[in-house]
Amino acid sequence: MAPYYYYGYFPFGFLGSLLWIIFWVFLVVLIIRLIRGSRHHNFKDFKEMMGNKSSLDILKDRYAKGEIDKAEFDQKKKDLME
Repeated sequence: MAPYYYYGYFPFGFLGSLLWIIFWVFLVVLIIRLIRGSRHHNFKDFKEMMGNKSSLDILKDRYAKGEIDKAEFDQKKKDLME
C-alpha cells in the first residue's frame, strides 16, 4: 500500500499536482516569450540594417554605388512603378 502522502503520480497530493501544473505553465510561457522575443529582435535588426528604406531608395543606392548600370536601373525602376 502507498504511503498516505502519495496520490496517483504526484507525491504530496494536491500540493504536488499544483506544483507540477505551475511548473509546466511556467515552462510554456518561457518558451513562448523566447520565441516571440527572438522573432521580434531579428525583425528589428533587419529593419535597422536596411535603414527603413523603400525598394526605390535601395535601387537608387545600388545605382549610385555602381552595382547596376543605367539600363538595369531604368528597367527595375519601371518594374517597381507598375
